Amino acid sequence: MRKSWWKILSVVCVIYAILGGFLMPAPDDIGILAKTIRNLHFHVPMWFTMILLLLVSYVYGIRYLNTGNPMHDSMSSSFVKVAMLFGLMGLATGSFWARFTWGTWWIEDAKLNGAAIGMLIYTAYYILRNSIDDEVKRGKFSSVYNLFAFPIYIVLIIVIPRMAETSLHPASGDTVGFSTLDLDNNLRKVFYLATIGWILLGVWIATLKHRLTEIKRIDEEI
Repeated sequence: MRKSWWKILSVVCVIYAILGGFLMPAPDDIGILAKTIRNLHFHVPMWFTMILLLLVSYVYGIRYLNTGNPMHDSMSSSFVKVAMLFGLMGLATGSFWARFTWGTWWIEDAKLNGAAIGMLIYTAYYILRNSIDDEVKRGKFSSVYNLFAFPIYIVLIIVIPRMAETSLHPASGDTVGFSTLDLDNNLRKVFYLATIGWILLGVWIATLKHRLTEIKRIDEEI
């Protein structure tokens, strides 16, 4: 129980976020956002989770290059895979949100295009891994690739969107972020716990993926 408290917390927070996101009162005077502001509890935490998982993968990639420990490579690749899952959910919830606020599923926007390009970069990461049979070379090449992929990803989704002259996406270009809007306490109470819950759930899934990968690797060595 002592080791599993954070897993229990993740489940409780995610359930609370889902129920609270749909059922708790939400302001209806936030411009074109209106009631779609409820998607804040799902869309934004997905990207927070993806960034954190990619950061963990980045760290373990560096550790693999320093130690050559295959477990570090397994951890790095597992976290990337789960991060991509959350990235896909982030794109899906964002596209859904755009449909009901901007009237279209996708627009030419630095933030959206940067996120899509970032997903393609990490798709190439797995194409690279699957194209190399030798375990050591696969770990080294993918770790070096990750050294460049993560900083580029951050530039694409954070730096370039903030430098854009115009944007419809909050906190990008000339558009203000959610922190400047008059979000009531009901939204904040759900959003903060939703962020914690989705992040913990992402870490949990990634560690499970790592364990499965390690079991498969050890079986192949026997």
